[in-house]
Amino acid sequence: MYVATIEENPRMNHLWKLNFDRASNVVGNGIGAVLVSPSGYHYPVASKLDFDCINNMAEYEACIIGIRVAIEHKIKVLKVYGDSALVIYQLKGEWETRDPKLISYLKEVLEFIDELDDITFCYLPRDENQMADALATLASMIQVNKLEDIKPIQMSIYEISAHCYHIEEEEKGDHP
Repeated sequence: MYVATIEENPRMNHLWKLNFDRASNVVGNGIGAVLVSPSGYHYPVASKLDFDCINNMAEYEACIIGIRVAIEHKIKVLKVYGDSALVIYQLKGEWETRDPKLISYLKEVLEFIDELDDITFCYLPRDENQMADALATLASMIQVNKLEDIKPIQMSIYEISAHCYHIEEEEKGDHP
């Protein structure tokens, strides 16, 4: 799932924010990330993970998908927020990465860092990461039929109420 429309003059060299999270349940694992522009526009991304993984692997997957989207949109300055202390402090270099499953994830994120002018990682409490969590939860709950092609979900951002798109102006009068 992604947002297809992009704001005018998005200021790619200014500070953008990225929140990421993962969710797991009996149906599977999902990841979510939200890019927030300097103007406050939100660009959500969510994905279903079709492989078994531990929670910290899913957290890294969520972070990676968010950073990839930022790079695709040519964003150069990024502040990354996550509610996984382990992942955030490993990315900051403050905690050692010992789990062999996580070492390759850490290396992948570090390779992406070279494509940005500036990136910082910040821990935030879970209750302040609700949008990324909701996206991850939604993605985790989707049951995928592997025999069908899955089309991405395209979202649009409307600047006015939906009913205004269907109102036509009367030819003889001042009122729509």
